[in-house]
Order: sequence, then C-alpha cells, then structure tokens
Amino acid sequence: MNWFQALVLAVVEGLTEFLPISSTGHMILVADWLGIQDSDFTKLYIVVIQLGAILAVVVLYWKRFFMSLDFYYKLLVAFMPAVVLGLLFNDVIDRLLGSSLVVAVSLILGGLILLKADEWWGHYHDDKITYRKALIIGFFQTLAMIPGVSRSGATIVGGMMQKLSRKTAVEFSFFLAVPTMLGATAKKLWDYYRAGMELDAHGWQLILLGNAVAFVVAMLAIKAFIEYVTRKGFKPFGIYRIILGLIILLWIYFR
Repeated sequence: MNWFQALVLAVVEGLTEFLPISSTGHMILVADWLGIQDSDFTKLYIVVIQLGAILAVVVLYWKRFFMSLDFYYKLLVAFMPAVVLGLLFNDVIDRLLGSSLVVAVSLILGGLILLKADEWWGHYHDDKITYRKALIIGFFQTLAMIPGVSRSGATIVGGMMQKLSRKTAVEFSFFLAVPTMLGATAKKLWDYYRAGMELDAHGWQLILLGNAVAFVVAMLAIKAFIEYVTRKGFKPFGIYRIILGLIILLWIYFR
C-alpha cells in the first residue's frame, strides 16, 4: 500500500463511518478498485483507521462523556454482544473482509430496509435509553460484522425499532462506536502481532496518516449527517445502497 492509496482509504473512512452505508464495505471496494493487495496489513489498516474517525465523536460530544456513570454502564451493556460474538466468529469475519460479493449483497439488503425505516419507525420520539434498549441495540451492532451491513445503519435501525427518535438513535450509535472500535483496534493489533507479524516504520506511518485524515474528515461528516437525516430521513441512503450494490454485482460479473 502506498501513500496515495492510504490517503484515499482514510478519506473514504471519514466520510462513510457514520453514514448507514458501511464504511468497511466501501473501503474493501475502494481497496479492490485501487488494486491494493488483499494482505494482512490491508485488513489491519481497514480496521485500525476507523479509530481515527471514532475519536471525532469524543471531541464533538466530549461533554456527554462526563454526564454520569449510567451513561457508561449502558454503553458497556450495548458493547458486550460485539465482544462475545466477535471472539467467537473472528476467523469467519476476517475471511469476509476480502469479499466484494458479500459487500454487494449486504448493501442491497440493508438498502431495502432503509427504504422503509422512516415509514415503519420514523414517527417515534422517545429519547430515553434503557438498559434493555441498549442491549438490543448491541445485538443489532453485531450484524455489522458482516461487511457491507453498516455498523451505524444496524444500530440506528435497532434504536428506532425500540421507539427511539431518529436523533437519539443516531447519537447513541455514535457513542457506541467509541468502545467498539477501541476494542476492535486493540484486538486486531494483538492478533497481528500474535501471528508473528510486525509493523515496520512505513506501516506505522501509513496508520498514523490514515487515522489523522479519517479524524478530520469525520469531524465534518458527523454534523452534516445529523442535520441531513433529521430533515430528510434514511430513504436516500437506502437508494444509494441498492444502486451501489447492483453496480458491484455487475462489475463482479463482467470483470
């Protein structure tokens, strides 16, 4: 992976991490289109630079992280399903990270759900997150272990299905991303070193660049997304996912 390829992937991550269109799926596709080798480092990079985008949440919502211990307890409850299932299915998830076909199918199926999300659940206005709701949202998050599903999309829909308002569901999805990506990053680095591989100076430089770029781009994308989805809803993202998924299927078939 060269500097330009690393930069492009980081911009894609920052733009898509908080949109319900799957940042991991987009990075897998862009990596394929750019001809980036499907290596252990590429898989590591795709996971680790998501941390940079997630840290944008901490900066933008830093006051919310000092509200109460109850806030952290609910995040922990929502985080636990990903910990358990992530450990159980780590090898399966790792194999899926290189599949454009899985991304395409996931994009289309998720897009069909987003087309109806506002109609089915967009009229709710509850802003109170209980432990039960947090746990259910956590199980929805585990669906995003499949590339193309979208972590933010799964958790937002999971929240709206619990009768949360769109804004509350979106914000809780953002907050839940922090422990989730911290854990995913730590585990991915641990697995990388445990397998006998090491990052050289160039690898660390690419990762630092990717995280910095993803952080800056995500700072801009978060505010724009909340404003847009509050006014327009999720249907445009559903349409985008379906169109992109179909294009990918055609590309896979004819290449």
